[in-house]
Amino acid sequence: MTTRINAYQVAPQALEPMMALEAQIAASGLETSLIELVKFRASQINGCAFCLHMHSRDARAAGEREERLHLIAAWRESSYYTAREQAALGWTEALTLVAQTAAPDEAYLPLKAEFTDEEIVHLTLLITTINAWNRLAVGLRFAHPKAWKAA
Repeated sequence: MTTRINAYQVAPQALEPMMALEAQIAASGLETSLIELVKFRASQINGCAFCLHMHSRDARAAGEREERLHLIAAWRESSYYTAREQAALGWTEALTLVAQTAAPDEAYLPLKAEFTDEEIVHLTLLITTINAWNRLAVGLRFAHPKAWKAA
């Protein structure tokens, strides 16, 4: 796949607000492991190879276990995720697929038991941001590492 546009070269100033959102999310107090799981799951749903590569690498660097990355698509059937992580993953799926789900109460209510209102805002912003990155990366065909190309 060939990159359509290198957004970082063509319009770096347009990406500055996205980078500011990333910095705000990183400083929000949400656990790094939770942030990476959310980014990984949304990127799976959106089929973003660039972001999957980046966030699987970042998650591993932060200490994430391989089993949890491999099973994340089946998080409902796995005992590897905490109630807090499950609530976040459910909300991630609901918002990533918002045109289909309309963010139902079944996805929102578990958040209230596991997150403060402020954390819910931060989590929602995190999900919004990774979905925006996925759309940039998929739409403009951000190149993932050449090592991933078929031999």
